[in-house]
Amino acid sequence: MRRYFRNNSLSITFFVLFLISITGQGYTGYREFNKELKEKNIPAVTFSAYLSSGHFIQSTFENWESEFLQMAMFVWLSIFLFQKGSSESKKFDGTDEVDREPSARKKNVPWPVKKGGIILSLYKNSLTISLLLLWLLSFTLHFYGSLKDENDQNLFKGLPATSATEYLTSSRFWFESFQNWQSEFLSVFALVVLSIYLRQKGSPQSKPVDAPYAETGES
Repeated sequence: MRRYFRNNSLSITFFVLFLISITGQGYTGYREFNKELKEKNIPAVTFSAYLSSGHFIQSTFENWESEFLQMAMFVWLSIFLFQKGSSESKKFDGTDEVDREPSARKKNVPWPVKKGGIILSLYKNSLTISLLLLWLLSFTLHFYGSLKDENDQNLFKGLPATSATEYLTSSRFWFESFQNWQSEFLSVFALVVLSIYLRQKGSPQSKPVDAPYAETGES
């Protein structure tokens, strides 16, 4: 068991942090939502009812949407775009291991490599495909939750419901998306550029402390 946790400590730690964070989001969001209802003289909802509300669904998936979009774009764009000196960029001379064509003759290769054909083609791009599918799912759930919350607000105000088509072109939905997208793209930009000049000993996201600034580029 100890060996299992050691071998998977990074993923386990981040998943536990995720569980703590989403629990905190759910609890504080529940209290904030009922506070808003109280101000409008509307009866409070239960915690289970809150978890299926547009308020919770929208706030959760608008963040997931931006995270998966950022990761998908970063993985894909880093295939053919470069940043001289950054630990987040491939080398300019094309000698990176990730560019090597897969060989079914090697020992213990994944089964899609042995299978070949379209299975191998999908496997070669499976990380980007999976991240894009997770983004699409999150985008859809963000839209659903945001529309649901919009119509809950309309109901409280005695206004007619907004249709999905109308809401898709609304400023609120796209404001929620863009305010998260811009922060994610900025964070990737910061990581790519800062990793040229700054170091963190022991982290695979950093170059060795004594590495020259232009190590991944041409001298």
